[in-house]
Amino acid sequence: MTTLLAFTVLVALVGLERIAELVVSTRNAAWSRERGGVETGLGHFPFMVVLHIGLLVGALVEAWVRRPDVPSLLAWSMLALVLASQALRWWCIATLGRRWNTRVIVVPGLAPVRSGPYRFLSHPNYVAVVVEGVALPLVHAAWITAVVFTVLNAGLLAVRIRAEDAALATLPRTTLPPTTETAGA
Repeated sequence: MTTLLAFTVLVALVGLERIAELVVSTRNAAWSRERGGVETGLGHFPFMVVLHIGLLVGALVEAWVRRPDVPSLLAWSMLALVLASQALRWWCIATLGRRWNTRVIVVPGLAPVRSGPYRFLSHPNYVAVVVEGVALPLVHAAWITAVVFTVLNAGLLAVRIRAEDAALATLPRTTLPPTTETAGA
């Protein structure tokens, strides 16, 4: 199998992974809304969708049109980063459980999650997005796509993180177990 064909398969697999995320996200967003979840940050969401599709399409188009020579060290090291970013992304999804989705929806009364990767970073999923945005195109030396995505994603993340932080600021800092005083007994 040629390296270009292998890269195409990799990008297709990442695309399938995105579809799996959307299935999980749709289910979880419904769960949040059923519990009074409030969505914010609607304005940037369509741009985010287009940007992430653009990453996959751009990487493939650039690889097939430019057909760059790809040093093995670059390809393998970037593939390792792509796999690490996927692992981090799914660790975030598993940690947030039903509360994870691709939108900014918070359920009133639920404290922010502070376990898993959220013990270390406020927004670990965006670390995965940034790493993948650079690494995936560079698996096949598609540096133009990597640069364009990174620049546009930086602007998007500035808006997205502000929206998430504002939404999370409305939640309680901790959730206390019910006591006789708080349970009304």
